[in-house]
Amino acid sequence: MKASLDALVEQTPVRTIAIEGVIGAGKTSLASLLAERLSARLVLEKFEENPFLPKFYEAPERYAFQTQLFFLLSRYKQQQELHQADLFHKFLITDYIFEKDKIFAYLNLEDDELRLYETVLGSIERNVPVPDLVVYVQCSVERLMANIRARGRPYERNMSEQYIRELNEAYNYFFFRYKAAPLLIINASQIDFVRNDHELDDLMNEIFRPDKAPVEYYNPVVLKR
Repeated sequence: MKASLDALVEQTPVRTIAIEGVIGAGKTSLASLLAERLSARLVLEKFEENPFLPKFYEAPERYAFQTQLFFLLSRYKQQQELHQADLFHKFLITDYIFEKDKIFAYLNLEDDELRLYETVLGSIERNVPVPDLVVYVQCSVERLMANIRARGRPYERNMSEQYIRELNEAYNYFFFRYKAAPLLIINASQIDFVRNDHELDDLMNEIFRPDKAPVEYYNPVVLKR
């Protein structure tokens, strides 16, 4: 018999959890749901504050470097605030890890831009805190595109499936080699943890299950509806 979820949460040594995934994977939704369930402090990436992002989707080659540098420095500033003590929350949930910035940089920047980016990155990345657990929400390209279309953000309207495919491959490559923190990879292509409480409960049981290996892969059993 599985231990109750409340008992697992109470006993876990995990305090900081970072949720990651490609655009449209549901990482922000999952982070928000976990924070609500755990009464946790929630820190979300402020992508809407990047003035270059809509321009990047319209003209990637022209605005990639400005978009990337803004994200890098914004994420760094936000990560520094995580060092501050929080007496009111047992858990901290974020919807990104700082290292993911490199994925977009290596995918979108030209060689000379990348060299400058790496110079800036090398001077700041050592000061970024590492989460106790990273949860990578892995999805098929078809599911990602469906989610992107469903949420209907204006600047994502013209996002190509080819770009999402390349980004998905880059994320998989990155996390296949990720060793900075314990990692849980979730196959979320066929589940809906936003609308299905049972699937969210199963997912939380997996997150807080004790004695996990440094890298775990969770492939949930999908019941026919």
